[in-house]
Amino acid sequence: MVKLPINILIVDDERDFVEILSLRLTDAGHRVREAFSGQEALSVLAETEPDALPEIDVIILDIKMPGMDGIETLKQIKARYPVVEIILLTGHGDVDTAVTGLKSGAFDYLLKPADYDELTGKLEAARKQRDAHAERLREAEARALMRRSGGMLTHD
Repeated sequence: MVKLPINILIVDDERDFVEILSLRLTDAGHRVREAFSGQEALSVLAETEPDALPEIDVIILDIKMPGMDGIETLKQIKARYPVVEIILLTGHGDVDTAVTGLKSGAFDYLLKPADYDELTGKLEAARKQRDAHAERLREAEARALMRRSGGMLTHD
């Protein structure tokens, strides 16, 4: 079976971690973008994502970052791009914050240092959920268009 590449945005203030993970995921055939703060992540999304169906499938997002933390970043991303899935990374065993993230729309979380195989499994599952969510949105938009047009669509 052919594995489709996942479009991933890694957001973490630890540059070495981001660069190493980016290399591993790229070597595995995925397309990876990098951001080193919550604000930078929002900027990357704004420049590449013109609407609510973003090109990025999954974001790997660190919770503990200076400035805008991961939870605030998560909330802003989900408000603008509800289809994108987010996997939170947390260190220090801060499960309470991860639970807050799940309640705010995160797909899942991992404790740092994350097991690579566990991370890639979660990336696949998150992409599947994103694809299903995007398909439901497309179907809803098509139904709304049909209602507005009175069920009469014409081909040119």
